Amino acid sequence: MFSTLLADYRQLMRDGLWDNNVVMAQMLALCPLLAVTTSATNGLGMGLASTAVLIASNLLISSLRHLISPDVRIPVFVLLIAMLVTLVDLFMNAWLYELHKALGLFIPLIVTNCAILARAESFASRQPVHRAFMDGVAMGIGFTLILVLLGAVREIPGSGTLFADARLLLGEGFAWMELTLIEDYRGFLLMILPPGAFLAMGFILAGKRVLDQRRQAAHSASAA
Repeated sequence: MFSTLLADYRQLMRDGLWDNNVVMAQMLALCPLLAVTTSATNGLGMGLASTAVLIASNLLISSLRHLISPDVRIPVFVLLIAMLVTLVDLFMNAWLYELHKALGLFIPLIVTNCAILARAESFASRQPVHRAFMDGVAMGIGFTLILVLLGAVREIPGSGTLFADARLLLGEGFAWMELTLIEDYRGFLLMILPPGAFLAMGFILAGKRVLDQRRQAAHSASAA
């Protein structure tokens, strides 16, 4: 029983991090992904906020799945997600004001994040609470990692820094993350503009495809 449950959780985690990643496989949540990732710090903040909403919405919807009528499930899902986003927005405004100001409108827009609504509809509303929770964790971490990766890929050539202003945005406990990689660097402006986000995302998607093809080829060779 325990081994079966562990294997199930491992598969859910693998799906969220790689095989069925919100961005790299499902191509969802691209609007906040491309808009806020001018730095790895912004990506981390947005990822943590989205993960909190994703986990909470999965838990709530899975718990109430037998009480929600199929005819009105989508409006109910949106209402529940909006409630959770409002709580996260108020929390960030009170405790992480600089990050809240940097992310701006994209925090309330988590309500319309296709990834969160898609997991509610396709998974949480059909699964028990423990699987819905693990799915939320896996998908949230996978989304956060892509946000941070894309933010880093844009920030390093664009500004010569990594996790700039982490202390101001996330608190003094994150000061150790701030790195200045190139002193007196004027920056490659393209990378912190919208076209740079599309270019960087394209290279990340291409890299995933290459790795998947190599893994599949290695698996086929070992099977033969």
